Amino acid sequence: MNLTLFGANGGTGRILARQAAREGHRVTAVTRHPETFPLRHENVQLVAGDVTDPAVAARAVAEADAVISTLGVPFSRKPITIYSAGTAAIMRAMEAHSVRRLLCVSSSATDPATRYHDTGGGFLFEKVLKPIITKTIGRETYADMLRMEQSVMASDLDWTIARPSGLFETDSVTDYEVAEGTLPLQYTSRTDLADALLRAATDGLWVRRTMAVATVDPRPRVMDLLRQEAFSRG
Repeated sequence: MNLTLFGANGGTGRILARQAAREGHRVTAVTRHPETFPLRHENVQLVAGDVTDPAVAARAVAEADAVISTLGVPFSRKPITIYSAGTAAIMRAMEAHSVRRLLCVSSSATDPATRYHDTGGGFLFEKVLKPIITKTIGRETYADMLRMEQSVMASDLDWTIARPSGLFETDSVTDYEVAEGTLPLQYTSRTDLADALLRAATDGLWVRRTMAVATVDPRPRVMDLLRQEAFSRG
């Protein structure tokens, strides 16, 4: 399968590119900094450039069977547009080349209607820490993710929106859970998220649906997660 991956140089993107190449898929990995991309594999082709550049997006998706976006930036109080603007550029390029399958990564905190669902984190996490994050350092991120989700859902593409919870690292894929809507779990391993995206892309699952992805075990410490989320996304 020909997969185009935007945000390939982020934490989730690197894992996904490696896993897809190992399974025999051909990956077009798009990154602004190809010199720092660690994977060299016969099944991986690098495309250097910014996702919002129409020429870059068009070249990257031209031969794709499916397009996956793991775009991400650190939390910031300044306006963020990479999710909505980047995905809009991707969708325009896909439409121009008659590519229909799109998967993109959002967050379990994006939708205001379900943002404060109980994840089993206890009173401090659910009633204090989570509202503080979504209303302060994460406000611009989640607002732009919501704009992205709305534009994707309004398209006629065969889309899937993945909504992980707090991202952390594991060495391998775990016995994670997926569900439509929400899951009563706090965390998502990047490796699990990458696996869920790859399965959905290659098996044709979750078309025109949101896909909550969460790791059951192990679980990171809350403060380690918050420190990571404050300074690193993607």
